[in-house]
Amino acid sequence: MAAVSLQNLTRLFAVPWRRERLVAVRDLTLDVKEGEVYGLLGPNGSGKSTTLKMLLGLVQPTSGTASVFGHDSRDFLARTEVGFLPENPYFYKFLTGEETLRFYGKLCGLHGRPLEARIAELLNLVGLEEARNRRVGGYSKGMLQRVGLAQAIIQDPRLVVLDEPTAGVDPVGSRQIRDLILSLRDRGMTVLLTSHLLEQVQEVCDRVGIMARGRLVREGDLDSLVSVDNQTEFVVENASPELTAEIEALVSRSHAKLIATRRPKLTLEKVFLEVTGSTPPGGKS
Repeated sequence: MAAVSLQNLTRLFAVPWRRERLVAVRDLTLDVKEGEVYGLLGPNGSGKSTTLKMLLGLVQPTSGTASVFGHDSRDFLARTEVGFLPENPYFYKFLTGEETLRFYGKLCGLHGRPLEARIAELLNLVGLEEARNRRVGGYSKGMLQRVGLAQAIIQDPRLVVLDEPTAGVDPVGSRQIRDLILSLRDRGMTVLLTSHLLEQVQEVCDRVGIMARGRLVREGDLDSLVSVDNQTEFVVENASPELTAEIEALVSRSHAKLIATRRPKLTLEKVFLEVTGSTPPGGKS
């Protein structure tokens, strides 16, 4: 069973004062496997956020279906399996980090010793033990994202949805969040994330889907997406002088230069640009 299954998902929005409708997502079909980190990429207006909202039951699809572990995304049972971190989470500034997690834990039905043990575990996981008694109003952006990640998994969900989890975070904080995402996968959680930081996506995601103009235009594991199929590179280590001379002589006859014996890689950014025909979100052309 897929953790997330979107089948022919479409969402249209009415345009005020016009007899037309805007297509936010069109005929989107994709599956997210259980236990993987799946990155959903796309330029602004490509339909990523609308897709997440339909998956979370916040927006009704015009047609098609979205399910979480076999349950319709609009069903209460589906929502109990999901933790969510929005791009700009809001927390009560007068609460401490510990009180914030206790608040969300109680909302999820946790109480007493199990809740306190879970709070301690999560503060340790996200590296906020020393800041547990500080008010979140004094937290840095990176600390806010980490406490947000902790609240998203307070009830130990099977699926975690992260919308731009490193937006506005400095390089150190981004690295910490990247490591946290990998630790969630190691714990058996499924992670679905959107991001405009393509290099970080390339570091943490098992598979990637790229959206443009409401459609899924490319999908696959990272190896298949960034490999150049019609080229081969050779890398020779500890070659003898005789072997080196033989290879060089063979290569020289074709006026080529021998460097490696592997399939060369494109960057995920280049794949993104090719399939969307645009600049990468938050990046340069």
